[in-house]
Amino acid sequence: MVSARNLTKKFGDLTALSEISLEIGSGEFVFLTGPSGAGKTTLFRLFLKEIEPSTGEIVIFDQNFAKITNKELTKLRRQIGIVFQDYRLLPEKNVWENIALPLQFRNLPQKDVDLAVKLSLDMVGLSDKGDLFPSQLSGGELQRVSIARSIVGKPKLLMADEPTGNLDPKTAKSIAKLLCDIHSELKTTIIMATHNSDIVNSHQYRVISLSGGKVVKDTPKGKYE
Repeated sequence: MVSARNLTKKFGDLTALSEISLEIGSGEFVFLTGPSGAGKTTLFRLFLKEIEPSTGEIVIFDQNFAKITNKELTKLRRQIGIVFQDYRLLPEKNVWENIALPLQFRNLPQKDVDLAVKLSLDMVGLSDKGDLFPSQLSGGELQRVSIARSIVGKPKLLMADEPTGNLDPKTAKSIAKLLCDIHSELKTTIIMATHNSDIVNSHQYRVISLSGGKVVKDTPKGKYE
């Protein structure tokens, strides 16, 4: 599913990632942990091909990023859902419109878009919030909308970058549980970057820890250290 081999990324004199090698299989749930500056977001950006590695190789869905065409990259990105810490919802669009946006870019029939949005809203527990705007929602609700948008296209891979970072502990736990439920129901591969030790320790999933741009731990059913 996701493979990184001897992956290094430098920004000038700064080495953000150094000789990273990892394999994440189809259907896994992985916590990506480490302090700020450890390289978690850089790794996500590389997996989206927003930036290029300095050295090393990335293969996602059997596509080698060194050889992928622009057309193949567009198709690949449609199979990846992204959840951001700061939600990144469009304030001028309501909940329904925000969630529908990724599908509308694909020019799908409206009836298919409507059904997919409804199912996503149901899954995140916001079936009655479709007409509201982001300014009318709580932080937890905003993140649920973000998650609904990320899964509306039924992605094979979901990457969540500190999705609970702006939330209070109780809401953070509910968002983590929602991602676990999505993993169980949709069988989506999920990589969740987080600083939240309580969330990591309460779920027995694989933990990959970064420090100083290197993998320092890769443990099945691990704990936050």
